[in-house]
Amino acid sequence: MNKVILMGRLTRDPDIRYSQGERQMAIARYTLAVDRRGRRANQDNGGEQTADFISCVAFDRAAEFAEKYLHQGTKLVVTGRIQTGSYTNKEGQRVYTTDVVVEDQEFAESKAASEGSQGGSYQRRERAPQQPAAPAGDGFMNIPDGVEDEGLPFN
Repeated sequence: MNKVILMGRLTRDPDIRYSQGERQMAIARYTLAVDRRGRRANQDNGGEQTADFISCVAFDRAAEFAEKYLHQGTKLVVTGRIQTGSYTNKEGQRVYTTDVVVEDQEFAESKAASEGSQGGSYQRRERAPQQPAAPAGDGFMNIPDGVEDEGLPFN
């Protein structure tokens, strides 16, 4: 099984390109800085936190999402698979590559937390208080007004 789950921050804005041919497809490349955890990692460098820099590539809709919503410093959870490859560079040398092919990517923190950690300002919008769902006489819960039901598992 080839499955990878990573959580880290983008080191820079994603690099977006489009394939040529009949069906153009977006391709996004970005690097995630993933903190190393554990006592040993902290002991080896005098207590400073260390990170690994993981190359990720997303295709099609995932790449379009990256183009639209991701930027330097965004904290993400990425699931995917490791893919290795190689090519010959201009000097005739063989170069080996390792990338995580993104299957799913999700924000790992709220927009407010993201902007707060980067020193940006975020104006909070006040929302009307929601009434908790209460069981109806038939034992089923009523969905309060204003709650989207798209995320319910039985839709």
